[in-house]
Amino acid sequence: MDDIHAFAASIQRGDRAALAQAITLVESTRSDDRLRAVALLEALLPHTGGAYRIAVTGPPGAGKSTLLNALGCLLVKEGFRVAVLAIDPTSEVTGGSILGDKTRMRDLSLLDGAFVRPSPSRLAHGGVSTWTHEAMLLCEAAGFDVIFIETLGVGQGETRVKDLVDCCLLLCLSGAGDALQGLKKGILESADLIGINKADGEGLQVARMARGELQSALRMVRPDLSADDLLLLSGLEALRVEALWMHLAGWKEKRVNSGDFEARRSMQHEAWMWISLESRLWAALQDFKKNNAMTFDAVRQGTMLPERAAMVLKESFLDYLGVVHESP
Repeated sequence: MDDIHAFAASIQRGDRAALAQAITLVESTRSDDRLRAVALLEALLPHTGGAYRIAVTGPPGAGKSTLLNALGCLLVKEGFRVAVLAIDPTSEVTGGSILGDKTRMRDLSLLDGAFVRPSPSRLAHGGVSTWTHEAMLLCEAAGFDVIFIETLGVGQGETRVKDLVDCCLLLCLSGAGDALQGLKKGILESADLIGINKADGEGLQVARMARGELQSALRMVRPDLSADDLLLLSGLEALRVEALWMHLAGWKEKRVNSGDFEARRSMQHEAWMWISLESRLWAALQDFKKNNAMTFDAVRQGTMLPERAAMVLKESFLDYLGVVHESP
């Protein structure tokens, strides 16, 4: 355990190499690495929880990376330490990820007060990876004041991020009616703030119209969102970037004063316990599948009813886990 404590101390000192190595460790699926990752996180847990956690989500092309690059640079200039955890999609065919967000946020990634880390989704659901929570805790232990989670940008499925952050900002583009149809109910219910992005130059008037249309459409879906929660944004205009941060800071202050902030943090702890459990059970299920090839072959060949196979596999899987259970 001495090496774990030395590792933790390096992270607390703000050692970037140690932080990057630690995130790689928590993302590993090897059983020995998982044990070391848990020990490391337990050592650092008393030093976590101090950052403002913000998710930026929305469909591909909404301008998430550009806006985060500008906002992050502004915050570093004002003396904040900023981390960005950007989730990149993993290919179902090759298992690889592009991990290109560090290139898209080049200005921010070059600053001493910033840390940009692209991570593969590993086909996890909800717009974030299974280990985003752990990576965020590591960044908090390393002394970062503001942590942004840039989600996959897959649309309505990005609801799990709500269980991870203090504030969820949803970006839409002009053409609010189309954007609303594409996003559907799930992600709209998860958003705390909604921004019409790229509200600059010739697009400003269109963005204003889109904001009005979106406000009307949201009266039925999200009556709790006020007009102040619908923002006109641009990563290319400094005044709009500054206004966004002022709004985010004010939003947090109101929640802290009302007690909602700490209540939400408490719920997040339990939510991510269940997510971790799901991940472990899913990994066990994948191992279990390898030992039941005959049943899967029978289903593919049409000699066993899929429902019957599911019943048999359920019982076998519970036995595999060593769980005492009652037959249905």
